[in-house]
Amino acid sequence: MVDRGSAQDVNEAARRFAETVADSYRLVYGQAAESVERQQQRAREFSELVSGNLREQAEAGRANAEQLSEQAQRQREAGQALAQESVEAYTRFLEDAFSRYRSGTEQAAQSAQEGVRTLTETTTGLLGTATGAVGATVEGAEQAAEAAVFPIEGYDEMNVDEISERLDGLSVEELQLVRDYEERNKKRETLLEQLDRKIRTA
Repeated sequence: MVDRGSAQDVNEAARRFAETVADSYRLVYGQAAESVERQQQRAREFSELVSGNLREQAEAGRANAEQLSEQAQRQREAGQALAQESVEAYTRFLEDAFSRYRSGTEQAAQSAQEGVRTLTETTTGLLGTATGAVGATVEGAEQAAEAAVFPIEGYDEMNVDEISERLDGLSVEELQLVRDYEERNKKRETLLEQLDRKIRTA
């Protein structure tokens, strides 16, 4: 009897010990499983955080690249516009300078021609006055002088060919008188050119 009771006590103690050990293992395994799950959750959260940061950085990089590209394009366009404006402004400057130079040259030539013409007219007037009557007007004196010393009689009734035949043998002074008279009256270009050639070669 004693042995049977002791055996039962030992068996009961062993059973309780086994259950205690099993409970301990279950507790340890449960805690380990929870720890693994928490680690996996943290790993997923970390992975999502890293992926989100990478996406944000990639998007920010693309946005910055687009902004830089747009700025570079605007700078190229501004540089091209500035270069074109500079070329156009320099071209206008050259055109204005050349126009002013040409205008000045033409004015100088015109002034010189007017000076020569004025000098010729003054000289002719002085010659007419010197040979005219004292007290007559300048126009009257010129007419009187021309009537008195004009080298071709009946000049006003002659045509160009008839006058050309009378020019040979005239002195430079007489040719000049004929030219001045023609210049003031009929102004026939072919005759004036012929007189100028004879005066230059006389």
